[in-house]
Amino acid sequence: MVNISVEELKQKAVELRQTALTMIYEAKSGHPGGSLSAADIVTALYFKEMNIDPSNPKWEDRDRFVLSKGHVCPIQYAALLHRGFVPQESIHTLRKYGSPFQGHPDMKKCPGIDISTGSLGQGLSCAVGMAIAGKRDGKDYRVFAMLGDGECQEGQIWEAAQTANKYQLDNLIVFIDDNNLQIDGTCDEIMPNLDLELKFKAFGFETRRIDGHDMQQIVDTLDEIREVKNGKPKCIVCNTVKGRGVSFMENVCGWHGAAPKEAEYLQALEEIAGGLK
Repeated sequence: MVNISVEELKQKAVELRQTALTMIYEAKSGHPGGSLSAADIVTALYFKEMNIDPSNPKWEDRDRFVLSKGHVCPIQYAALLHRGFVPQESIHTLRKYGSPFQGHPDMKKCPGIDISTGSLGQGLSCAVGMAIAGKRDGKDYRVFAMLGDGECQEGQIWEAAQTANKYQLDNLIVFIDDNNLQIDGTCDEIMPNLDLELKFKAFGFETRRIDGHDMQQIVDTLDEIREVKNGKPKCIVCNTVKGRGVSFMENVCGWHGAAPKEAEYLQALEEIAGGLK
């Protein structure tokens, strides 16, 4: 865990949002909406909570992070870039041939990626496997996984949740980016998730629901669960806004997977710099 203030984390989140949008704008391709909704959680994990070493990305005792909603990788790439896992010039290579920053996370190409993801529903199973391995090997690392709410419509998520309960994986912490939008509309319209906090609780998780854009609340929650060894995996359901920080992107389904044009990009940078309201 890194000693960094909440105000410093908020500024880091601004930088990560701007970096992710710059990647998407230059590539003319990517997923800004979900990248922005996940930004504050990713910032807290990479810059304060996770025990990681940019100079040794494969360190056996590191904490692991699984971005199950792999299409929002620009925000993870921004974190890896600002933490020093990859060179600064990588910002200009999103989705280019040979780049460490592919359209979905690739563990063979990008230092700091613990598992290749992108096929929705599979990431939690990978995280569960990592957590089981940690238990069996006597390691004290933790495994953090981020899921999308639309992704929670996949049956494999719930098979993995059952497994996490069976093996008492209290070293597994799941974050759900609950912005209620997916590629074709709202989750409520397409396939209602009902109450994800209660659903994960029914599967044996210790659960909480927080404001996923309140950095103080994110940090406080991580502080509360850090040393809890009660045999229960943890699930933090985060109320978020797709496109958070950019007025014309917020809660607009069309920004799930569209790159901004120049004027939109410049306005977005300015609004993010102005701070989240």
